[in-house]
Amino acid sequence: MSQFLNGLLGSFFAMAFAVLAIAPAARAGQPVVHAPAGALRGVEQDGLRVFKGAPYAAAPVGDKRWKPPLEVPAWTGVRDALDFGPPCYQPKPRAGSIYASVLKPMSEDCLSLNVWAPDKAKKAPVFVWIHGGSLIGGSSSESMYDGAAMARRSGLVVVTINYRLGVLGYMAHPELSAESPDRVSGNYGLLDQIAALRWVQKNIAAFGGDPANVTVAGESAGALSVMYLMASPRARGLFQRAIAQSAYMVSTPDLREPRFGHVPAEAMGAATAAKLGAKSLAELRAMDAEAITTAALLAGFQTFGAVDGKILPRQLVDTFDRGEQARVPILAGFNSGEIRSLRILAPPPPADAATYEKEIRARYGDLADDFLKLYPSSDVPESVLLTTRDALYGWTAERLVAKQTAVGAASYLYLFDHGYPAADAAGLHGFHASELPYVFGTPDKTPPAWPKSPDTPAEAKLSAAMIDYWTSFARNGAPKAAGQPVWKPYGTERAYLTFADAPQPGVHLRPGMYELNEAVMCRRRARGDTPWNWNVGVVSPPLPAGVSQCR
Repeated sequence: MSQFLNGLLGSFFAMAFAVLAIAPAARAGQPVVHAPAGALRGVEQDGLRVFKGAPYAAAPVGDKRWKPPLEVPAWTGVRDALDFGPPCYQPKPRAGSIYASVLKPMSEDCLSLNVWAPDKAKKAPVFVWIHGGSLIGGSSSESMYDGAAMARRSGLVVVTINYRLGVLGYMAHPELSAESPDRVSGNYGLLDQIAALRWVQKNIAAFGGDPANVTVAGESAGALSVMYLMASPRARGLFQRAIAQSAYMVSTPDLREPRFGHVPAEAMGAATAAKLGAKSLAELRAMDAEAITTAALLAGFQTFGAVDGKILPRQLVDTFDRGEQARVPILAGFNSGEIRSLRILAPPPPADAATYEKEIRARYGDLADDFLKLYPSSDVPESVLLTTRDALYGWTAERLVAKQTAVGAASYLYLFDHGYPAADAAGLHGFHASELPYVFGTPDKTPPAWPKSPDTPAEAKLSAAMIDYWTSFARNGAPKAAGQPVWKPYGTERAYLTFADAPQPGVHLRPGMYELNEAVMCRRRARGDTPWNWNVGVVSPPLPAGVSQCR
């Protein structure tokens, strides 16, 4: 009996100390917000209240791995939200990459978010940021995504989120589908993002945000995620506007059927498990999370959302063609030098102009003249870069604004074509993601190997203009910046705005670019056995003859 009482008392004191640890006395400069999820203690930061590492859901881990995110029960006491939560497991970045950031220790239980809220915010618009990283890397804690400058200048509430990555976030498997009530698997990272948006709906009012005025935004894989959210019925009504920076509307695997040249997602998961030596799902779940993340990538696991008829009902191009996406205003665009920092996506240039033209004519047939007009043999290396840029990012950006315009949603197109000495000297003018420090106002918080922008009034003015356009759009769906050109909707004029040394309006960006890449996608989709990803230009499979417009 005494042992029992001692154990009971020990448990009582342990619980008491746990409560004390989560709810220390109030401290100066550390505001407390009482949200439905529980009370959070943050920090004051020059007119802002900042909360970091707030759990919006729990990632099932260990023997519960590969399940939808779990709701976090409301906690008692006051929880410290003073530091970023751990990044989700991901492989080590490539040495020397300009995108490589110094990350905190990682964890499988990584579903947290961060909030920057102006002190006097009341029913303020909410800007929810989804980081990029090919769905295999990145974190909401990266300093370039610091929301302070944006929140302070605009009065918006800024939120950044983590979501499960790589094999832990997107693996489908027949056994996983069998144990799911929906009989589907994969898309866990996307379900995490939806859970974060639901948390915002329930809790953001406590921070001064308006849950009825939410913009979801992202760059690269974050922009791909924005499109997935627009296409997913599970995310409907959770946001009112969308921003997609350097999105790519590529084909994606079907859950069970071999379509468009993709291995079915379940088959990919089963093959990955076999390569890792796991004879069952239980053995796979018993593996170390960090080890399996890298091993799966080396084994050839490809990270995409899966078309499962539930979370993602159909291919993105089909959803947008049918008008089944969220009919929200969109701001979308791409960068002039996307592939200059992503040369792995582009094939090696042919040795000479004659070989280049011969390859293009053999592969593009009746579309070859249109192709060579846009991507001439007079500068083969440059044409190779532009071919991949337009097929992935340029076509996607214009397709998004065109399709949203068609369903009656205000849509705005941009091209980021800004260079500065360090980037231009490295041959990286307008490189992939180079707009991010301007959008967030964080030129001093870029990764270590990032080409550093100069601290000049001109650079600051461009950043201020971009913050104003982006946050004005998030406020009411119309991007405006005081003292800057009017940014017209895409509309029938096909209007756009270029960000070079300063914003410059124009109409009909790169005539023929959208039509050519649309025709390529349509023919591949009609044939059904070829993806419309980065297999373009001199590495394009020969295109079938056929209609040039989708039906």
